[in-house]
Formats: sequence, structure tokens, C-alpha cells
Amino acid sequence: MTAFADFEAGPRKASTGVVPGPDVADPAGDPERLHRALAHFNEKRLRPALDSADWGADLDEEVRAKTLEAGFVEHERAAIAARAAAAPADPDHFIAWFEGLNETGPGQGDPLFPWLAASASLAEMRWFIAQEIGGEAGFEDLLALTQLRFPVAAKLEMARNFWDEMGRGNEKGMHGPMLARIGAALDVQATIDGTVWESLALTNMMVALAANRRYAYHSVGALGIIEMTAPGRVTMVDRGLERLGVPKKARHYFSLHSVLDLEHSAAWNREILRSLVVAEPRAATALAEGALLRLRCGARCFRRYRREFGRGDAAPPNW
Repeated sequence: MTAFADFEAGPRKASTGVVPGPDVADPAGDPERLHRALAHFNEKRLRPALDSADWGADLDEEVRAKTLEAGFVEHERAAIAARAAAAPADPDHFIAWFEGLNETGPGQGDPLFPWLAASASLAEMRWFIAQEIGGEAGFEDLLALTQLRFPVAAKLEMARNFWDEMGRGNEKGMHGPMLARIGAALDVQATIDGTVWESLALTNMMVALAANRRYAYHSVGALGIIEMTAPGRVTMVDRGLERLGVPKKARHYFSLHSVLDLEHSAAWNREILRSLVVAEPRAATALAEGALLRLRCGARCFRRYRREFGRGDAAPPNW
């Protein structure tokens, strides 16, 4: 029996027929159980493996998991569809709309991050870092999955971005291990089962968008919004770590991304988003949906983190 055998997936519907329900779609009425199961599935799904003697059972599990995954994504799409539909199809106007999300998107300006910078204790910061590592999908891997068969201009910029993520061929400069080093410096043990489901849901969303070609444009929008909105947040996390005495070398992941992502974002918007909308104006809606899906999942995380820290549960107006 697989981890998904007792979920009731319900009927499959086209995305246009999905009706928003509770905060997160879960056929079993238990989002935590769903997202832990999906997180374990994704860990296995993305890990290189040798052949399996029981490949039929693996396929059965994959179909079940991907059906539940699709239900989650489509539910979330329904919640942001109207706002995404307002994104202009004109390339220049679309970029202006997209860049406006840096101020007006869900979760932007969340009070969690100024508090981390100025007030969080070392124990609270360690818990936060554990959640971030436990819910990390790996930007470079998501990008590698996303870039398949995209047009040349977009693909070339994705390649440049990927090369930066990979430390330009230098192992010490790879971004993924940098995050692991801050975890080691703080003696953080990050696991799926020790991560709150809201953080797992964010990762599950990013993997779903990158791993399914029907969501390829959504993934481009989601990755682009990370590049654009991350610098302000990581700057405040870096300030908090510095305040708590964490050495500069250990927190290099945050100090680097506070600067580098600004450059990545400008190039991403110009070379990828704009070129895709020029080539296919209908892509604007999918790119907008992807950005809003990522922001919505992030906003849910921030609210859960604040609740864990006793910092309130209220959502800013733009949510």
C-alpha cells in the first residue's frame, strides 16, 4: 500500500471548472497529511534511482500522487485566477504589472522579516532557518526542469542564471550548499517531518509547476517572482543573523542573494518574461498565475511562522 492509498482524490476537473474551497485543497480534509505525503513523494521523485523491480507499483503511486498534486495546484489557481487574468498581454505593460507585485503581491511587506532582523532570538532564528531548509526545493533543479524546450532567448538567460546558481563551476560558490552551511553553523537539523506543512506546500507547489510541462509557463513566473522579491527578505534575515553573531562566511547565502538576485531579476524580466509574452501574448496569464501562486504560498508560510512566534495571525490587505 502506498502513502496515497487512503486519499479520496475525487473527480478530476478542468482548471476552468475548479471552484475555490478551503484555504488549501485536500481531499481528505487534512492539508498537513497531504503535504507531508507529497513532500516525501517529491523527495523520491527527484532523487536519481536505479531500476525498480516493482515499477508497476511505482507507477501506481505516481499516478495517485500526481492526481492529488494536480488537485492542489488547480485549487490554488482558482483562488488567484481573477487577479492573474488582469495581467496585460502587451509585453511592456505586462512587465510593469509583474514588477508591481514587488509591492502589492501577497505576502509582500510581511512584518515577519523586520522582526527577524531586529528582535528574533537565536532559538527563533534557528527554527526559522530549519523551516526554510526543510522546505527548500533547490532553485537550480527547478530551473533545470523548467527550461526544457523554451525559445532561445529565454533559454539562454535561464542558462546564465543556472550557471550562477552552480557557482560558475566552483563547488564553493554553489548556492545550494551555501544554504546547508548556514544550517550547519546554527546546528539546525532540517527534516520533512520537522517542517510545518505550509512550508512543504510551498515546495510542493514549486515542484509541481516545474515537473509538469502543462505548468511550464507558470514555473517561469514563479521562479521570476522569487528572484524579484527575495532580496528584501534575505537582507533582513542577514541582518538578524549578523545581530546574533553568526559569522559572515556562514551567512554568505543571504548576503549574496540580497545583491545577486537584483541582477538576476532585471535580466529575467527583460530576457525571459518579455520575450515570452512577445512570442505568445497568451502566456501572460500563465506567467502571472505562476507568480501569484508562489506569492500566495509564501504568504501562507509567513503567517504560520508569525503564529509560531506569537507575532499575530493577521494578513496584510494585499493578501
